[in-house]
Amino acid sequence: MLNKPSIERIINAALEFGDFAEVFCERNVKSLITANSQKVETSSTGVEAGTGVRIFRGLDEIYVYTSGYSEDKIIKILKDTVGSLKNDSSFSTPTFAAATNYNRFQGELHTSVNYGRKLEIVNRALIAGKEYSSDIGQMFARYFDMCQDVVIANSEGIYAEDKRVKTRMLITAYAQGKNGVASGWQGPGAMKGFEFYTTLNIEDYAKEAARIAINMSNAEKCRGGRMPVIVANGFGGLIFHEACGHSLEASAVAIGTSEFSGKLGQTVASPLLTLVDDGTVDGAWGSLAVDDEGTPTQKNVLIENGVLKSYMIDKLNARRMATPSTGSGRRQNYRFAPTSRMTNTYIEGGVTNPDEIIANTERGLYVSYINGGSVNPATGDFNFAATESFMIENGKIAAPVSGATLIGNGLQVLKDVDMVGNNPKLGEGFCFAGSGALFISAGQPTVRVSEMTVGGVK
Repeated sequence: MLNKPSIERIINAALEFGDFAEVFCERNVKSLITANSQKVETSSTGVEAGTGVRIFRGLDEIYVYTSGYSEDKIIKILKDTVGSLKNDSSFSTPTFAAATNYNRFQGELHTSVNYGRKLEIVNRALIAGKEYSSDIGQMFARYFDMCQDVVIANSEGIYAEDKRVKTRMLITAYAQGKNGVASGWQGPGAMKGFEFYTTLNIEDYAKEAARIAINMSNAEKCRGGRMPVIVANGFGGLIFHEACGHSLEASAVAIGTSEFSGKLGQTVASPLLTLVDDGTVDGAWGSLAVDDEGTPTQKNVLIENGVLKSYMIDKLNARRMATPSTGSGRRQNYRFAPTSRMTNTYIEGGVTNPDEIIANTERGLYVSYINGGSVNPATGDFNFAATESFMIENGKIAAPVSGATLIGNGLQVLKDVDMVGNNPKLGEGFCFAGSGALFISAGQPTVRVSEMTVGGVK
């Protein structure tokens, strides 16, 4: 990768065109295995390597990138791309202190693990799912690992180094039932090395995927309408990730297109709700020691007891908002300029036993797993697909139902939460937005929304 003298010269060259310059240098070794119950479908290992250079001119941003680490090539690209924008005034090259190394990794690097050990984990998941029931027609597993080394430096004197090591297994089961073929999935992951699998019972996750698939293959279609909705702990927190998390990112707040713009200090949610984004959670899938702009991550309390306390802020939007960065600048890789994005976003635990929440719901929908969703940050309108859900009748979980969707508005659903469980849990996923696909966690305890629109059959 680029050494410090090269980075200093690149930043010096970039400062000819703006008042702030940043270099992001990356080397990422990735491994992928996909397999079904019969065979390995794909197996690959690759290296992604490159450099991105970002320039601020006031509140405007310029970004260029290239594969590799050639100092001459990077400076040439800069001059060819933005040469007509040369500054009238000059800015001095910063003096970098010793590099701040944020590398906290102490586990087993995937690059030291042979292919056979990785394939063994995959096969254990496939076998466990198939053996769960004869109704399972097919199992599918996708094993992924990465080791990303980054150097981040800028004209403010930041010089940061980090090693990000992550691994995940996505397990999908397919079952044939009275309603045709249905699927269930599980996706355990962590900011850890291969040691993650020494304490993880991968068979339990495979069996859970199989159970969901069988349940949904025999479920009746959900009947839609307005009703109370209980969302189970774990990745059900994706509702709040989508419904309000994106609207709390400075990329929307700073330009006034968020429903939360200008509302700091106001009550925006139920007093039972505290929403946090925390990139420092030890070993969590969405964690980072330092963000992709060289700022240490932190625990950001966004909503506390219903009151809006903070936003997630990157460097450029910090300029626009005249406030410090919150360590929320993220990007998929060197091909993307960073912007404000979530890390591990979750609702903090309450005091109510989950069984009590169900018992106090005469009729409604219980959602145990959520799949994908989408939101319009300007309005807060969202929709989600339930992977597995059940009707609640007379305060008890009743028959499973398929095809349920949750439709609502972020601000409204925040206010309509009327019970919060004492069983918080994080789940793993990906988030797709302007700076690429990112590793995120979303979580919550069991939560009840007093009323929500449930899409289904009439």
